[in-house]
Amino acid sequence: MRITLFLLFSLICYSSMFSQKTLDELLQQYNTRSIPYISVEELFMLRANGDVLVLDTREETEFQVSHISGSKLVGFNTFSTEKTSEEISDKNTPIVVYCSLGIRSEEIGEKLKKAGYTNVKNLYGGIFEWKNKAYPIVDSTNTETENVHTFSKPWGKWLKKGIKTN
Repeated sequence: MRITLFLLFSLICYSSMFSQKTLDELLQQYNTRSIPYISVEELFMLRANGDVLVLDTREETEFQVSHISGSKLVGFNTFSTEKTSEEISDKNTPIVVYCSLGIRSEEIGEKLKKAGYTNVKNLYGGIFEWKNKAYPIVDSTNTETENVHTFSKPWGKWLKKGIKTN
């Protein structure tokens, strides 16, 4: 019975991902906008001024393939508000969280908000949108790369530029 329910749920989720027409519709389906979005263009400008801390909420295997230069890996499954609070003591620090598309990062943003952080934003479209807008990404050796870990094959359809890897 559990397997049947799991398979049915998976099929519904899988098919709903492919029926999406736009990124905005996808994000509306999965996110509550509890953490305000920031566009890739806005983040690019903030980073140029050095006025923001960028946290990658994907898993280490994704981060190793590529990430936004200067971002700090905090993970999703391994995320710890306690560890983050030790490393970021100023609760007013401007923080932008990102993942592949902005879904997992909203959840981490909510955890940061609950921990008292007051200036948290979620990167709209995540690293996929960052790459789609032709902003540079780097690999584990800080070398610019075209490779982007797509998290899963269905999510990979949202990456329009770069080389899809898993």
